[in-house]
Amino acid sequence: MLFPRRAPHYYCCFICLLLLVATHAASAEKLSFRPADPLNTAAFDHFYNMDYAHAISEFEQVLQKHPDDPFAVNHLLTAVLFQELYRMGALNTGEYANDSFVATAHRPADPKVQQRIKELVETARGLEEKRLAANAKDVDALYARGVTRGQLSTYTALVERSWYSALKSAVGARKDHEQVLELSPDYTDAKLIVGAHNYVLGSLPWGVKILVKVIGQGGSKEKGIRYLKEAAAGGGETSTDAKIVLLLFLRREHKYPEALEIAHGLVPRYPQNLLIALEQGNLLRASEHNSEAVSAYQQIWHSGRDGLYPDLHYELAALSLGDLLRAQKDYPGAASAYEQVNQIQKPDPEVLQKANLGAGEMYDVLKKRELALQKYQAVVATNVNTAPAETARKRMKEAYRQE
Repeated sequence: MLFPRRAPHYYCCFICLLLLVATHAASAEKLSFRPADPLNTAAFDHFYNMDYAHAISEFEQVLQKHPDDPFAVNHLLTAVLFQELYRMGALNTGEYANDSFVATAHRPADPKVQQRIKELVETARGLEEKRLAANAKDVDALYARGVTRGQLSTYTALVERSWYSALKSAVGARKDHEQVLELSPDYTDAKLIVGAHNYVLGSLPWGVKILVKVIGQGGSKEKGIRYLKEAAAGGGETSTDAKIVLLLFLRREHKYPEALEIAHGLVPRYPQNLLIALEQGNLLRASEHNSEAVSAYQQIWHSGRDGLYPDLHYELAALSLGDLLRAQKDYPGAASAYEQVNQIQKPDPEVLQKANLGAGEMYDVLKKRELALQKYQAVVATNVNTAPAETARKRMKEAYRQE
């Protein structure tokens, strides 16, 4: 039965996109946190600026002072999970503009980190279930359980690649937050997952949508976007997360001016968040503001060279710039942009392979075959068991020709 097997892949493709950014539990713009600990402000500021090491350390300190608070556990769980996903190369928002990331295998997870994530999930679950056993209508416990289930779905899908298990957790997250809204309609934080889930299901291919309705799930893109906007503007803990989800969904809907307005607000608020800065460049390119996109990518590159993004792979900007200039048929400029990746001391291996492959193809177009062969050989030398390496081996046998 091919159709039922494929359905969870389509479904989880969208679910992971939303849960990847949607299930943190606070925004550093706010002064009110759960638990009410002053260290949360610094922790979330570090988290949204992608300084995961400091965020984890601070969330650990908060949890030590509040060991029975499921929100404190979820905060630490989120930081640990995102640090590992970034290390694995699974947080590039450019890949989430389409469904291809479902089949994309990144670097394997660290077994020790996997074990820690599972332990944190179980700790959070235990605290949440204990509170719900005492009061089944405890909205904070229901909300916290939905967050835990959402993060488990993200982990199960993107780390363990288990789509059915991820689907089950994602549906559970939505149900918990729908119940929160039934009990407390003004609990705007819960509109994040419910809204994103509605958008997801409203966006599915018709055949998958029919199957999902059979199992009791439905959705509306319009309702989803409305809920997300309400979460973003509601002054609650998930305001920043809702804005990030809206960035991705509005790009999928080709509503670039609206998405860019959000990005323009987030970039200065979190100046060290490389992924948001890259997404702004991607939005400019998608909306055909190519000169502005070039400037955005170049600014990221120069800022990275100046130390703004410590321990982050800002060379992604050079790869994106190369792809943009290549699309504009500026082949010398594209080759030069791709070559910038080699200036980084320890570039991301996947980015390095893609950049060397791109440079090689540009040199072939420019009739510089010897340089092209050097680049193809560098691709294979990095890792022989990847799609870029396979392509490079073909290019070594036959020169690339621009289509």
